[in-house]
Amino acid sequence: MSFRRPPLSARLLRATWRGLPAKRYDVGWEPGLAVPGCDGSALLTDHYFPRAEGDFPTLLVRSPYGRGLPWSAMYGLLFAEQGFHVVLQSCRGTGGSGGAFHLWRNEAADGSATAAWLREQAWFDGRLGTVGPSYLGYVQWALALAPPPELKAMVVQVGLHDPYAVFHTGGGALRLENALVVGLGMSHQHRGVVTFARGALRLRRRLRAVTMAEPLRGAYASALGGEAPWLDGVLTHSDPEHPYWDGASMAPSGHHRVPTGLITGWHDVLAEQTFEQYARLRRAGCETALLVGPWTHSSALQQGWPEVFAESLAWLRAHLCDDPTGLRPTAVRVHMGGEHMGGEHMGGDHRWRDLADWPPATEPTTWYPTGDGHLTRQPPTDSAALATFRHDPADPTPAVGGPRLSPAAGPRDNGPLEARTDVVTFTGPVLTEPLDVLGPVSARLSVTTDTGHADVFTRLCDVDPEGRSVDVCDGLGTVGTSPGAATRLTVPMSATAHRFAPGHRVRWQISAGAHPRYARNPGTGAPPVDATTFVPVRLTLHADSALTLPDSATSPPPVAD
Repeated sequence: MSFRRPPLSARLLRATWRGLPAKRYDVGWEPGLAVPGCDGSALLTDHYFPRAEGDFPTLLVRSPYGRGLPWSAMYGLLFAEQGFHVVLQSCRGTGGSGGAFHLWRNEAADGSATAAWLREQAWFDGRLGTVGPSYLGYVQWALALAPPPELKAMVVQVGLHDPYAVFHTGGGALRLENALVVGLGMSHQHRGVVTFARGALRLRRRLRAVTMAEPLRGAYASALGGEAPWLDGVLTHSDPEHPYWDGASMAPSGHHRVPTGLITGWHDVLAEQTFEQYARLRRAGCETALLVGPWTHSSALQQGWPEVFAESLAWLRAHLCDDPTGLRPTAVRVHMGGEHMGGEHMGGDHRWRDLADWPPATEPTTWYPTGDGHLTRQPPTDSAALATFRHDPADPTPAVGGPRLSPAAGPRDNGPLEARTDVVTFTGPVLTEPLDVLGPVSARLSVTTDTGHADVFTRLCDVDPEGRSVDVCDGLGTVGTSPGAATRLTVPMSATAHRFAPGHRVRWQISAGAHPRYARNPGTGAPPVDATTFVPVRLTLHADSALTLPDSATSPPPVAD
């Protein structure tokens, strides 16, 4: 087999990483192979391989973000060093591949066509696995809809299966920041690091103008350097039942049997999709494992990469090489957040819990807000109004921290946010014992509005002895009713594994948005993407509202430090 050395950029990036296993093999590289897609379009593909005699399993990595950095180093070079052929392919319409890109129309068929091409290669020994993050996870689920018989293992890292949920909430609110950042990546990342960096800078400079545009429709073009038909489609179709979304979800079915490792972070925008994937696979009886770290969508592939790579490598070796020595003993490992626990944002050592399943068995506890701003375990005796606040779309409540596709993601000081008049908080007593929360958090809200239309953003925070309030998890619900009518809604606030230390307090934060993470609600009932009139809205929270926490008093103690 003729080969070249891997690209210099990949080798230089590889040299900067610490905490990774030593390489086992030197690596060869065959760039720019033309693999026929489902309709004959040439899908450009790079082949990385160990420079050694013998049979090695193959990993398929399909990406719409190009085949250069960081993928060439993280997947092509690193996994080939460990004894895998790595086939790194640009999805159609990206990275020089033929055809036109679409978010979901062609991935299953093109993946199957690539598997057929692999069968014709002399070096392919019949053992196939897949690995990759984000959209590179989506293409894995697409291939697994009708898996080729050679597919023996998958590792989905911070990956999605449902494009709709990337761009909209269950109530139809637009995840505006996600749409713009995904648009940036799809438009520029496959064109190289310099082009992507310029595009990111342009989006940052024009972000406020774009996100405050009236209407939003088409405003993104100035920030992304042109129009993107697929982005127009996802922005304007807020109804998940619309035929536009037919075939978009690649959710694993009850017939999925490919052993699958799942990796996410507590502050990953796709964490809830990962938890859904895990639950579906467990119900199907599929062998699966789950790792949840103290990461955002991007930091899982940066600061968290040593753990993510080790987990991925162990899973692939176990199922492709019959080598289970690196597997952990339990199905689930989660990182416990909290100031005393340490972690990516807090400093100190990391603490992990090994669990038999997710979520673990817990006793839900309910916390109730009071009119004087407290949070108590005592249920209210009436449904009186507790707090009223006014949200002005001309000065929208800003997004602070949380799961975002932004460098500002993750736990952040919420003090400046909570000082605003359009944010209300309810705070529990000082804890005398640790409170461990493991599992899904939710809020039951009873609200009235003077326009009948509003969003309600609800967040769990950890307040330390100095009064610093840090976000743990959150969610957004949408109110659509007649003015003054009471609306009761339950808002999922994602899941967490977090310890509130003695001396800390539980805080429930409520507002009417988090901009530009979510598009502004116009307050009129008009679709946010087309609205040209925005009106202030006054919201009133009533006493029959509640915060539900999965108290893990019955869960096992930490088993790994």
